[in-house]
Amino acid sequence: MITKSLHKRESELANSKRQLEILSNSIFKSGDLPMFASKIAETNQFPLKARKLEILQINVGYMCNQVCEHCHVDAGPDRKEIMTKETMLQCLEVIKKTKSHTLDLTGGAPEMNPNFRWFVDEASKVGIKDFIVRSNLTIMKANKKFADLPEFFKSHNVHVVSSMPHWTRGKTDKQRGTGVFDQSIEALRDLNAIGYGMPDSNLRLDLVYNPSGAFLPGSQSSLEKDFKKTLLEDFNIHFHNLFAITNLPVSRFLDYLIASDNYEDYMYNLVEAYNPAAVENVMCTNTLSVSWDGYLYDCDFNQMLQLPVNSKAKHISEYNEELLFNRDIVISQHCYGCTAGAGSSCQGSVA
Repeated sequence: MITKSLHKRESELANSKRQLEILSNSIFKSGDLPMFASKIAETNQFPLKARKLEILQINVGYMCNQVCEHCHVDAGPDRKEIMTKETMLQCLEVIKKTKSHTLDLTGGAPEMNPNFRWFVDEASKVGIKDFIVRSNLTIMKANKKFADLPEFFKSHNVHVVSSMPHWTRGKTDKQRGTGVFDQSIEALRDLNAIGYGMPDSNLRLDLVYNPSGAFLPGSQSSLEKDFKKTLLEDFNIHFHNLFAITNLPVSRFLDYLIASDNYEDYMYNLVEAYNPAAVENVMCTNTLSVSWDGYLYDCDFNQMLQLPVNSKAKHISEYNEELLFNRDIVISQHCYGCTAGAGSSCQGSVA
């Protein structure tokens, strides 16, 4: 099991330019597989255009208490990139004036940002319809100072979205680290105890499933039924929805694919599963991703590949809805991950 980020290990894949080189060379450069731009052009979907902003996703830092083998953020305890209070204030100004219905805080473990609670306090006053915090669950058990997070989330009516790779200990711990499954179960019980995830409760608790290997997720609805049945029968745990997300060939998952000699097969699988219907609803068309230092990206994956928005407004301090509307979405071959099969977004399947 890995214990350090690619950055800490000084891996060549810590460099976003190197990742993009890999994603555009070999099987794509030779013509064995079509570039994503030419693929979507076949159905007159090029260029992809940004529509009205509905979801503002803010990454408040890459620091995390876990080092998961599939992590596209390359997050971990050794990552020191943390959003400052000054940048958070700039984000708050945008949250107040944008008409987006969803605010989505992510990381790393967003709770590890020292100003996280202050930010949630201030953001919750704006009256966003759906206020999401992406929690890895184990953070609630990592240290006593995080033990009250369930109550804190409840007091701000936060919608908790949490990673849960599988309903078994073996598959979960393999992907996210030894002991993660047991800590996750404890955290879910704590959330259930105060109403999160319970039937008819307005305290939303959703889980996120990522495949544990070089394959695409199965049917989201079928997976949700299996998760609900097993977690209820084995642990008396309730949750509302399951989001099935495809692992994109970025950062540590790209490193895994190359190290396991699965890269080419995986890319073939993504391209063969390409679904034009999924392109219609890709998250980059209604989402804006803000990095820890305030720069703007079409999605969280583009953020990690350092592919900024195609707009004169490049930073949250320059936010301008007119400039950002109808911009061309920046794409590369990793975008096949969001358009394969039923499609994939931070809210799960899209087709």
